[in-house]
Amino acid sequence: MRIFKHIHKPVCWTIATIIIFSILAPSSLYAQREIQTINDSWKFRKGECTAALDSTFKDDEWEDIHLPHTWNTDAYTEKDYYRGTGWYRRQIILPQDWIGKQVFLKLDAASKATCIYINGKKVGEHTGGYTASTLNITPFLSFNSPNMLVIRVDNARMDIPPISGDFTFFGGIYRDAWLIAVPSQHFNLTNHGSDGIFITTPRVSEQQATLSIHGEIKNDAREKAALELVHSIYHPDGTLLQTQKQFIQLKAGETRNFDSNISPILQPLLWTPETPYLYRVETTLFNCKTKSIVDQSNHHTGFRWFHFESNKGFYLNGKPYKLRGICRHQDQKPIGVALTDEMHRRDMKLMKEMGANFIRISHYPQDDAIIEMCDKLGMLAWEEIPVIDIVPDTPGYGDNCERSLREMIRQHYNHPSIIIWGYMNEILLVTQRKYKTENELKPVIERTLALANRLEQVLKEEDSTRISAMAFHGSNSYNETGLSQITDIVGWNLYQGWYGGDVTGFEKFLAEQHRNYPAHPMIVSEYGAGSDRRLHTLAPRAFDFSIEYQQKYLEHYLPVLEETPYVCGGTHWNFIDFSSALRDESMPRINNKGLVYADRTPKDVYYYYKAAWRSDIPVLHIASRDWTRRSGVQQEGKPVMLPVKVYSNCPEVELFIDGTSVGKKKTENFTALFEVPFLRKEPFLSAHATYQGKPVTDGLRVGFTPIPDRLDKTNLNGLELAVNVGSHCFFTSDESHLTWVPDQPYTPGSWGHLGGKEAGTQTEIGLTTDGPLFQTLRNGLEGYRFDVPQGVYEVELLFTDIYRRNSSTAYLLGRERQQENRENAFRITINGKTVEDALSPCRTSGYFRALRKKYIVDNDTDHLEIKFHARSGNSFLNGIKIRHRN
Repeated sequence: MRIFKHIHKPVCWTIATIIIFSILAPSSLYAQREIQTINDSWKFRKGECTAALDSTFKDDEWEDIHLPHTWNTDAYTEKDYYRGTGWYRRQIILPQDWIGKQVFLKLDAASKATCIYINGKKVGEHTGGYTASTLNITPFLSFNSPNMLVIRVDNARMDIPPISGDFTFFGGIYRDAWLIAVPSQHFNLTNHGSDGIFITTPRVSEQQATLSIHGEIKNDAREKAALELVHSIYHPDGTLLQTQKQFIQLKAGETRNFDSNISPILQPLLWTPETPYLYRVETTLFNCKTKSIVDQSNHHTGFRWFHFESNKGFYLNGKPYKLRGICRHQDQKPIGVALTDEMHRRDMKLMKEMGANFIRISHYPQDDAIIEMCDKLGMLAWEEIPVIDIVPDTPGYGDNCERSLREMIRQHYNHPSIIIWGYMNEILLVTQRKYKTENELKPVIERTLALANRLEQVLKEEDSTRISAMAFHGSNSYNETGLSQITDIVGWNLYQGWYGGDVTGFEKFLAEQHRNYPAHPMIVSEYGAGSDRRLHTLAPRAFDFSIEYQQKYLEHYLPVLEETPYVCGGTHWNFIDFSSALRDESMPRINNKGLVYADRTPKDVYYYYKAAWRSDIPVLHIASRDWTRRSGVQQEGKPVMLPVKVYSNCPEVELFIDGTSVGKKKTENFTALFEVPFLRKEPFLSAHATYQGKPVTDGLRVGFTPIPDRLDKTNLNGLELAVNVGSHCFFTSDESHLTWVPDQPYTPGSWGHLGGKEAGTQTEIGLTTDGPLFQTLRNGLEGYRFDVPQGVYEVELLFTDIYRRNSSTAYLLGRERQQENRENAFRITINGKTVEDALSPCRTSGYFRALRKKYIVDNDTDHLEIKFHARSGNSFLNGIKIRHRN
């Protein structure tokens, strides 16, 4: 059995004399470090503008913006979103009391490369769009006049990861920008974007723990300095536990390392997701002569230990522990990645409320607010750099990957929540699709292995106390090439039952991997299915994007994760519906596998996870918030029976509609499913249960529109009968709120299609916001018939010609089938009268573009029969709607 542990090494210490801070004058307790954002009052221009380097340049016509900022809100509407350069300008007027101090500029993140200029002179540059950079700008500043800060940002460079990925590479300065002023003696602020102090807990047990603090002190003055370095350790309740000091002599211009070890911390309160106890470590520099504070830095640490076992999973503080996790991208429609700190914190609170104890921060380092909340809320974390899909043969790419890895580790080194560092995701996905032959593939594999080994070595050099990981897509090639042997643990991104196969392939794949590679501790690093709130069905199928299939899929996957002991845990893909500009599908530009919508409204399935993961509070949720506008075909005035699901961690649930009990159901897999009679237009659903002897209730009012099975003068009044032709799904338009009901075959006395076969596409449909309605069709149909009384009718036909070969992304994993190239034209008759002699939707509106045609029909028979007669290719229909006009 292979076991990876957070190793604790014995160290000898000398306990320093405790310093009583009360002997110092109160005025000396004020730290001399000053930190402030410069997020306001920026000017921005998209595109190149080297003339902006001139301090006299007039930027009056530039856009006024505040940070955080991205120029890629176009990614929500365009595949080919802007990738290039953007320029930022801002005046800086420095306070006079900063004279004599060292001034630093810190950018928390700008994607994906920056060049920084002050007063026309280049200060420095940074590569990497997801880590911070800090520059000493003191030599370039003026205290007598305003300073012009100019930053050129580039999100197009192909030597900086990521170069490929199923998400949008937003450009801009999209996190905070800071000015930091410190005295000439200070902690090193230019250590790969970190603040230069690193804390470890080399030995932890329930009885005692030790702390190790490492860092650098700089003396930028022209004379030597006598300093006192003091470390103060505070208990989570705020009381001072221990203080250690040491005296340091620094020569002019000298940088000195320091290492301090503090022991013992007796009976430490252990950090866990349930009890995230944090100890504050205050590190202070004093001037020995004046006893004043020169510089000060505060961090939090937690005492915990962990290890992974290939047969038994993950252990925290010596106890088995299932990692119940979520992956998270950082954008929010429509503002992109320009999120505020409180928006990041909101996301973490939503995850914690759901019951998650683990997050895969994917696929790149994220805002400090995320890591801070991981520590405070108790969320174990896997953080990674964005080396994705393929390793290019591009000069400098490997160096930039290494730099990003070092920066990520140093910047977030002190956070006890982080247990895993990662550096590659699905690295063979595009590789295997781009290079088909062995001769083409071999050098790319060798290049990939070389980079992986290089990054693994860097990771261990930077931090031997945490675990390394890569995430693989569901291919055994990672084992065959040796990639799976490099990291401590492996992550599998598995989508059986979504991109292909059946959901039961999930547990079969895991069992096969464990059988063939029993020494590999594993995490399911991705799994998920897309859902679109507009789509609902009584017969869910893979890739129909119905809310119901996502629920069915996840209700299968989660018990497998929970009940398989050798699987350490899983991280659902994704927490949010996030921006992926290259995607089409039902919601173009969006990957909609989230448990919450882009606006952070939880989907119903969020409460399935909450019911499964929260045993400390009652969970009772009628899972119809995603389906509040219901419809169904009604026979002869009888109620329409529709399923209503309730997610709960209570043992039994009773459901009522308009005060009448539908019955009681035992919950199985945290689910109770009822068949409910719908008849009234706005019924009220209520669920009742008991949790630990106390009553729990949930209530919800829904809308219901019955669609008559048989049409007559009474029920046609005010009815718009809209049919989602070629689909088994209800579709409700966001704009009109009209529900298009699933297709059905014609039976005498009713309505439905005549012949044809279902077909569809995942390609984006233009000229409409109701994309899914036009992505399915019935191909080769003979016609559509409605048995209706005489009268004047409006008949609307919907078309989109999908029969042209169209490129698909690698991330569909073969799900999208290439269509044949053809032009389709057909004659259309209504009750025998020709209304279109040779309609060609592709000629009329173009391929993959919506076309709607309306006809007014004076019907003097007992039916409306729309017939299609192919002229070339095949006839097809995407949707049909009829409305009685008198």
